[in-house]
Amino acid sequence: MSECLSCGNLITGRSDKKYCSVYCKSAHQYQKRKSEEEQYYTIDKQLKTNRKILKTYNKSGLSTVRKEKLIAEGFDPKYFTHYWKNNKGQVYLFCYEYGYLSLKDDQKEKYVLITWQKYMNR
Repeated sequence: MSECLSCGNLITGRSDKKYCSVYCKSAHQYQKRKSEEEQYYTIDKQLKTNRKILKTYNKSGLSTVRKEKLIAEGFDPKYFTHYWKNNKGQVYLFCYEYGYLSLKDDQKEKYVLITWQKYMNR
């Protein structure tokens, strides 16, 4: 006899059963899916946080901000929705319509913040 994957009770019946009841099967599958979905909600939450921070610091459509300032606000540069490469070969990472380019200036890391423009669709 084997034990139920959900509650640990002994299972009676077929030898290949994994759950003692339909309730235990449903509960176990729900918990499994819930833990998998939390990962996606975490990513979406960070993307929205990044967008909000970029929007706050980029009122004019083009600005420069120290990297440490954005990081202190909760910005995580690992999370972005897409990218755009300009004619100079620089790659701007975007969180929805707000983008950033990492630059090093006088040993200080900075981000150039921009807003998505129609000409970038090419």
